[in-house]
Amino acid sequence: MTKVDDAVRALTGTRFVALTGAGISTDSGIPDYRGPDSPPRNPMTYQQFIGDEAFRRHYWARNHVGWRHMHRTRPNAGHRALVRLEERGLLAGTITQNVDLLHQEAGARNVIDLHGRYDRVVCLSCSQVVSRALLAERLDALNPGFAESAGAVGDIEIAPDADAVISATSHFRPAPCDSCGGVLKPEIVYFGENVPRARVEAAYAMVDDADALLVAGSSLTVMSGLRFVKRAARDGKPVVIVNRGVTRGDAHATVKVDGGTSTVLPELAERLPARGAAPR
Repeated sequence: MTKVDDAVRALTGTRFVALTGAGISTDSGIPDYRGPDSPPRNPMTYQQFIGDEAFRRHYWARNHVGWRHMHRTRPNAGHRALVRLEERGLLAGTITQNVDLLHQEAGARNVIDLHGRYDRVVCLSCSQVVSRALLAERLDALNPGFAESAGAVGDIEIAPDADAVISATSHFRPAPCDSCGGVLKPEIVYFGENVPRARVEAAYAMVDDADALLVAGSSLTVMSGLRFVKRAARDGKPVVIVNRGVTRGDAHATVKVDGGTSTVLPELAERLPARGAAPR
């Protein structure tokens, strides 16, 4: 019996929730932070962003290149498998740590974007929210030719938060809020920043209402995602983890499948029976 067999047995007869991380999007061309083949990364912290104008300029220059790549990515087999499970009534909803919106693009209906979304920007002073596409037009006007001179997007390393790894950013001009002149920030939860409480409570409620938890493509290194694994395990619910490599939640797992989500999730979607039926 394989680990996938065990996962099928653990989830059969349940209505479960998925918790996804960067690993589910790697096959869409978005690298993760902590996968076994990932290079070392030092993402900008919330404290750096709000406390230093040079950091903000550096971030927005890189983001101005990187967000275009995110906009062009497409869902992969893992995202589509979760949609099939949702359509069949087996998956109650998805809590994602990703900001790439690929679950929604694949057709998922019930998604909590735990760490925000890359396509919106918020003013830290007046809280006005604008689309990233609209901001791109302003940044292009302030920095004509910058994105093109940074190099073709396909040749630049892109991080999961739409950051692009480029070095020459000192001449970049960020855009202030066009309403109050305040500092703009992507509507993304940075390292060192707290997830909004209402969002956390909604995610807890989703886990509490489900019979089991499926973790897909997350190392669970940060408490932001691990807390939901601990909650499910505390309540005696099956926890199935599908991830390449070790995760911080392995000790709480009913079943751990060491594998890629683009391979394992479609197999689960194929084999999990309707509730009340025998597993395949």
